[in-house]
Amino acid sequence: MRFPIVLTALGFALWGSVSLSGAEPAGEACAQCHAEQAKKIQAAAHADVGCPTCHERHETVPHPAGVPKPECSECHADIANEHAASVHGQALKHGNQAAPTCEVCHGDPHELKDTKSASFHQGVPDTCGMCHSDIAEQFKASVHGQAVAKGIPEAPVCTNCHGEHQILSPKSAASPVNAAHIRETCGQCHGNVQLSKRFGLPADRMISFDASFHGLAARTGSESVANCASCHGVHNILPSSDSRSTVNPRNLPATCGHCHPGAGTRFVIGTVHELAGRTEPPAVHWARFGYSILIPLTLGLMLLHNAGDWLRKLRLRRFRPVGQAERPAALRRPQIRMYPAERIQHALLVLSFLTLVWTGFALKYPDQWWARVLVMWEHRFPVRGVVHRIAAGVLMAVAAAHVTSLIASGRLRRHWKQLWPRRSDVPEALFNFAYNLGLTSRRPYISPHSYIEKAEYWAVAWGTVIMGMTGVMLWANNLTLHFLPKAALDFATTVHFYEAVLATLAIVVWHFYSVIFDPDVYPLETAFLTGVSVKEREPEAETGPDAAPDAAPDSDPPGGQSLCR
Repeated sequence: MRFPIVLTALGFALWGSVSLSGAEPAGEACAQCHAEQAKKIQAAAHADVGCPTCHERHETVPHPAGVPKPECSECHADIANEHAASVHGQALKHGNQAAPTCEVCHGDPHELKDTKSASFHQGVPDTCGMCHSDIAEQFKASVHGQAVAKGIPEAPVCTNCHGEHQILSPKSAASPVNAAHIRETCGQCHGNVQLSKRFGLPADRMISFDASFHGLAARTGSESVANCASCHGVHNILPSSDSRSTVNPRNLPATCGHCHPGAGTRFVIGTVHELAGRTEPPAVHWARFGYSILIPLTLGLMLLHNAGDWLRKLRLRRFRPVGQAERPAALRRPQIRMYPAERIQHALLVLSFLTLVWTGFALKYPDQWWARVLVMWEHRFPVRGVVHRIAAGVLMAVAAAHVTSLIASGRLRRHWKQLWPRRSDVPEALFNFAYNLGLTSRRPYISPHSYIEKAEYWAVAWGTVIMGMTGVMLWANNLTLHFLPKAALDFATTVHFYEAVLATLAIVVWHFYSVIFDPDVYPLETAFLTGVSVKEREPEAETGPDAAPDAAPDSDPPGGQSLCR
């Protein structure tokens, strides 16, 4: 009798072994003993994973004791490595048994929720809140938390900002919530045009931030400049209409005051996210509009004037009639154009101006190759800003030294008076411009210190005053925001930038032509080094400053022309 019984038992064991080794989810054989687990797993993320995939030595019935639990890393090796490198994994490594593991966040392996499901997304704040209860409460009260509670699948939860498994400390350079990456993290939603349109969010927030000083400084690598979280908060983000919001108009003085003490205490701070041509203050709009006309008009006239002068001089030199005499040697008088004190001031002016141009535009265009050598240090030390301010100090010191030298030295003052505008400058400029364009064949008289030098000198003087005033306002931004509304700082920023553009292009088009590309001085006017001009000029005593503007014929030798230094 024992033999049939043993044979029957072996048959059942063999049948159970075959069934348990099958790949069907929650096999029927397993369900006979583990009915509750089999029921749970049918609705879980592991529903398509057969029991044998995770459970070792399942074929032995009854199951032997001491079989180790399956490790998630056996199937999810990449995720396990990310978790090990995270703050949670490191805490476990250093003996903190309360740090979350896979099961803490995802639950029992037999009832895992699909991470793409609405219920899992909605439950993330509660999951993280098991350890971070205070933060979870702040988040639930925020605009993001309220949207999550309403079941909006696009609403961000903890994992959207901090990451899912590789959660790093905000101090880590690789963390998405590190100061250097806040803009990109927030921009995932607020820079998405489709999301902005669907939920009625302002579509220009990232654009306006990038155009601001904060955005530009952040692009250079500065981690101390204000970012999205600095103003809007981190977990307690509320709409500006909410009286509890950090960006509510009543709370802006306190919010901005973290970096700019006293800001908004006398005047309402006003609009923060400004977009050119849309939400900017009227003064900023008109300044931008004015420069949009002034810059192309000024540069266009300069190009036209210099191009005509260059072509005319080329024609006279290249196609001079054979046998025409050169200018008499008696008229080739070297003229002193710059005294030693003026040459020193000029050298300091050139050095400071070029440095200001380089460091100033490096803030606006930090991705350009010529700017990278400056901005590559920004995450450690604000090299660009420091150098820019030093150069600004040198420029203002040169301006002060220039004024002082004119007061103290009669010689320099008499020389400077030659640059004082006269009524004869207007017809001189008009007749010479017409002559350069070929509108007249009569060559006008050009003063030794003509409208060209005068226009350049007074443009430098005017630009230095404008750039100095607006630059000081931007430099002392805390003081500016204490006594003036933010619109004044925005106006100063706009004028400072466009004036810099105008000054830089004018130097390239007007001054460089005078001292380099003018055929009368090419390849270089060396007066700034020697004090003596290489250009031949008619002595003023021979013709006089009030001579008729159309006194000489076009066939005269070109040496008599004096358009630049």
